[in-house]
Amino acid sequence: MTARDSFVNVWNFYGVRIGSLQLRLLSTSKCARQEAAATAASEPSNSIEQVVRDAKQRFRDTLPKNYLNDEEYALYVRLYGPPLRETDPEDVGIHMHADMGRSEPPVKSQPDNEATLLREVEGRYEEVAYHIPPKEASGEDQSTIQAEETSLESDETRPAALEAQGSLEKPPTYVESVARSQREHDALQKLAQQFEETQKEQREVEAQTMQDEVEVENLQRVEEVSWPAMEETAAEEEEYEHGSARQRYHPLTEAGRFHGTPIEVLLPQEELVQPITDLLRRTHIDHVREAAESVYGGPGLPLSPEMVLRRRSGHMGGVGLLADQHHMTEIEADAFLAGFMPAAYASILATVREVRKRLGSDWIQSKLKNKGEGLSVLDAGAGGAGLLAWEQVLNAEWNLLIDKGEVRGHQPPGRKTVIATSERLRNRLKTFLHDTTFLPRMPDYEHSGEMRGPRLEGGSQQQPRKSYDIIISSHLFLREKESHRRQAILNNLWHLLKKDGGVLIIIEKAHPRGFEAVAHARDTILNQFLLTPSGESRIAPEDFNPTWHREPEPGHVIAPCTNQGTCPMYPEPGKSVGRKDFCHFSQRFVRPSFYNQMLRKKVDNRGEVEFSYVAVQRGVSRQGALPGKEATQLAKKGYEKSEEQPDMQSLPRLILPAIKRKGHVSMDVCTPAGTIERWTVPKSFSKLAYRDARKSRWGDLWALGAKSHTKKEVRSGAPDDGGKRASAEVRQPRTTRVDMDEDGTTETVLHDRKSKGRKRQQDLLAELKRIHAEGDRLLGEEIDAEVIGEDPELGRHRRQ
Repeated sequence: MTARDSFVNVWNFYGVRIGSLQLRLLSTSKCARQEAAATAASEPSNSIEQVVRDAKQRFRDTLPKNYLNDEEYALYVRLYGPPLRETDPEDVGIHMHADMGRSEPPVKSQPDNEATLLREVEGRYEEVAYHIPPKEASGEDQSTIQAEETSLESDETRPAALEAQGSLEKPPTYVESVARSQREHDALQKLAQQFEETQKEQREVEAQTMQDEVEVENLQRVEEVSWPAMEETAAEEEEYEHGSARQRYHPLTEAGRFHGTPIEVLLPQEELVQPITDLLRRTHIDHVREAAESVYGGPGLPLSPEMVLRRRSGHMGGVGLLADQHHMTEIEADAFLAGFMPAAYASILATVREVRKRLGSDWIQSKLKNKGEGLSVLDAGAGGAGLLAWEQVLNAEWNLLIDKGEVRGHQPPGRKTVIATSERLRNRLKTFLHDTTFLPRMPDYEHSGEMRGPRLEGGSQQQPRKSYDIIISSHLFLREKESHRRQAILNNLWHLLKKDGGVLIIIEKAHPRGFEAVAHARDTILNQFLLTPSGESRIAPEDFNPTWHREPEPGHVIAPCTNQGTCPMYPEPGKSVGRKDFCHFSQRFVRPSFYNQMLRKKVDNRGEVEFSYVAVQRGVSRQGALPGKEATQLAKKGYEKSEEQPDMQSLPRLILPAIKRKGHVSMDVCTPAGTIERWTVPKSFSKLAYRDARKSRWGDLWALGAKSHTKKEVRSGAPDDGGKRASAEVRQPRTTRVDMDEDGTTETVLHDRKSKGRKRQQDLLAELKRIHAEGDRLLGEEIDAEVIGEDPELGRHRRQ
């Protein structure tokens, strides 16, 4: 017999002994539990107290369902009071030891022809593998090996060896380790099963959510448009079939699109979603959600950028928490990142994409090609969400220039600035906003004097001031109640904007008060800051006062308006009561998982943010723009077969989703003439126009004309005068006339106006009863007087 065979025999012998010992231990534990149960049955008084004490010790202030019988529960309540609630798996530590007892993946065993020896090297031992050459066994050795194998696999030792091997491979679970009785074992086992089912459902939901995000990401990667020229955009095919041939949309229809492809915006994972997810891991998500609901108006976050439809009329205030708030706690800074930035990013991305489409690529590429500072952007209010949205547009233009070989480098040049007042918020934003300047407040150049002169050491040269090519003002105006404060914010933003083509974007929430804040800022810019489209000042030279008026300069409204005059939905400045029609738009986006948790959404990750906005360019006027009425007339005829390309900013814009009927499509548009009209495109007008009209979306520019046009009355409400108009009205008093017949039994009540409400009816009935009672009394007195006059004795008897 070789050394290897001896080692195998010894190993098998001790393996069987070890397995039998473990089986004895397990059987002893099982017998102990059975003996404890039998003892509990034989000693009822002691067992009840012991069961109650064990339940209190195991489950603390909770209790599993139907764990104690009536007698035991009565004793439990008398000793410890009623339990707080039903026991959860987390109360007994199952969530921390869920993986205890699970079998590990099998380790690949060593081949039979290899072995390992330990060799001492400098006081340490190292493993040395060697190869065992094959050896043919003699007849005597073969019989010896067969006899040993037969003895090992006898009826007595084989089951014990198998059970021992099973016990070695599968250690006891957490429930089996901590259970002290069969009752505890059953209760803990149910909680463990409940925890496993919950984890399984959660994994399925997370897998489905991840799959949806991957599908949307793949779809966006496949269909992503890298800001091509208008001719290239028009060449993109859409899924529309007419017979066997695939047809395309009209090029002007494609150029007038408000939404990109796909419609849903996917938030950038590396730049926004993943950094915020990592920051939120430091705090339990329930605490972050409670803080978000505290600062953003309760469940559903009605005071966040995303509008809650069912609460549109009840919450017309601004956003609850902005980046320029002076003091933020740690949890409020997390709540801002989780509850504000996703929806703010989607709305700002929609606006900057529309601005880029209307202005073209030259205004960006011309600054990128110059070896200078590039483009500078200021994010005021969005806490960095505006910067991330702007970078999507900027990087697309930069990649186009790289493909043409006109620029070099990985990152486009430029300055990025964010207003973040709280230090706690700045520390979080610095982790994912790189190469960014953080300002504690907005610079105020309007009230500062010239930075030169004898009092300064800067010399006679004027000191440079900060100015920006793009300023994104997010939800800054609506939070201010007084008009002079809004005017101060607007003046400050206008001073920070560059005079040679700077763009100012103002965004507010999509409700009447938010629209009025945007419309007031637009009306102020047009009437006080800019010249008319003809180049004339809106203020007569004799009325111009440098103290009160500023020198007007060129400029124009980029989007969404196609007219440079008074907004048709804002004919009178100020707050309006009962406003039903207001200009606003929407953008769909894919909600990240942490934002769904803020909204208490488990499965649905489809979000939609509605907003009102206006974009204005300073220092550049529209050259060769047609008058509003003339542009409207040409747009009504349509440019379907026109060889001349129209100015996209002189086309009407859809202010609501199109109404699709059988055979025709109705669209509510805002025309360049400054009117709200309903245009109808039937199938008989043009097949191509009818098809494109059915595929049109809210916010698109329409260039293919219409067959009929009807002016639509705007429901702008009445000016809010604080209730003075209602109190000044003189209400007509109520008059009541009662007619009685000759016999005094019939009454007729006439009113000058109808009564309203139950109280008025009750007052009227009480008045009628009083009149009836008064009539009966007078009639009785007259009868008594007549009787007394005829028979004095009867009258004397009645008086007695």
